Amino acid sequence: MGKNSWTAGDQMDLNSIQRRIENDGTIMGEDVAMKSSVLIPLIPKDDTWDILLEVRSEQLSRQPGDVCFPGGRSEKIDASLRETAIRETCEELGVPRESIKVIGRMGTCIATSDLFIYPFVGEIESGTVPIPNPEEVAEVFTVPLPWLMKQMPEKYTLSLSANPDQNFPFERIVSGHNYSFRDRKIIEPFYDYKGRTIWGLTARILEHFVSLMNHRMFE
Repeated sequence: MGKNSWTAGDQMDLNSIQRRIENDGTIMGEDVAMKSSVLIPLIPKDDTWDILLEVRSEQLSRQPGDVCFPGGRSEKIDASLRETAIRETCEELGVPRESIKVIGRMGTCIATSDLFIYPFVGEIESGTVPIPNPEEVAEVFTVPLPWLMKQMPEKYTLSLSANPDQNFPFERIVSGHNYSFRDRKIIEPFYDYKGRTIWGLTARILEHFVSLMNHRMFE
């Protein structure tokens, strides 16, 4: 049927399509991606806040020695992503659940197409002493929020080349094995604080959190 043959009924169908796509707030791929939650722990300090960070144990197979927030993969026992952040924080920091007050969730961090990270922000009650799990956490330290709000992280570019699997169906795409895949570039922020380097996803989440704080401060 040609364009000029549309009827009133067809137009109603288009309106229905329009309503459906305008109300689509999903992130494509989120339903099948692996999900992890982290907590940005705020520690009261005088009239402001410190942010608590972990140094990953050298015993871990992934990213040993890196700086990170408490958190991890969502499990079936977790009633929500918020509960994942709380559970992981309790397990890693050895703090009681009642000492954690979650105050909100930030935007979703898409680490890769198959890994989504959900950052929550919460206060850890004053006087709570962390007893880190040595199997996961080598040590903890804090960074003053006022110091962070004055920093501009260094930025470095990381280039990643496409590497299709051996069974990739080249015969089904134009140019086949000669197809020019686009390399990916990731801008990685780096913070240095008292001899410790914060980078990667942790730095990206931290930079976004700090940007929200600065935005609210200067509205």
